[in-house]
Amino acid sequence: MSEDIEKLRYPIGRFNFPETAGPGEAKKWISEIETLPQKLVEIIEPLNEDKLNARYREDGWTVRQIVHHLVDSHINSYVRFKLALTEDIPTIKPYREDRWADLPDNDVTPVRVSLDLLTNLHTRWTDMLKALSWQDLQKEFYHPENKRNIKLAQNLALYAWHGKHHLAHIKLAVGIK
Repeated sequence: MSEDIEKLRYPIGRFNFPETAGPGEAKKWISEIETLPQKLVEIIEPLNEDKLNARYREDGWTVRQIVHHLVDSHINSYVRFKLALTEDIPTIKPYREDRWADLPDNDVTPVRVSLDLLTNLHTRWTDMLKALSWQDLQKEFYHPENKRNIKLAQNLALYAWHGKHHLAHIKLAVGIK
């Protein structure tokens, strides 16, 4: 992959699972998850249809698809947290995010619906996360595509990164520095 395409695909860099982290990092990641919806609303609400249909790179998703994808992805993560907290290393169900992004509801559902859903989801999610102990965040689920157990603390880091990753895509698509 060329360096230019790499920078467009991963404007904040690729994610690497943290092998070591502590409660301080978890608190920071929870805060990033908690504040994502408001940051997203501030960027998305003023956009017109042309901007919502803008892409951050050729063959990349539109801003509209990114907003809907964030909800799809974060709902899946929220469920994975609940499964890992209530079962012994459950095997999660992967999903085809590329196919989900191409479903027709992404074209007809107003982005406001996903912004509201993401805001409410993140309220529930962060309320739960703030109530967890560091020990709780050591619980795991098994990801069959990655063929590895993933600790909730690692998944927390992933989704803090995921929100920032897609905010950066949206900013690229609409020309915000």
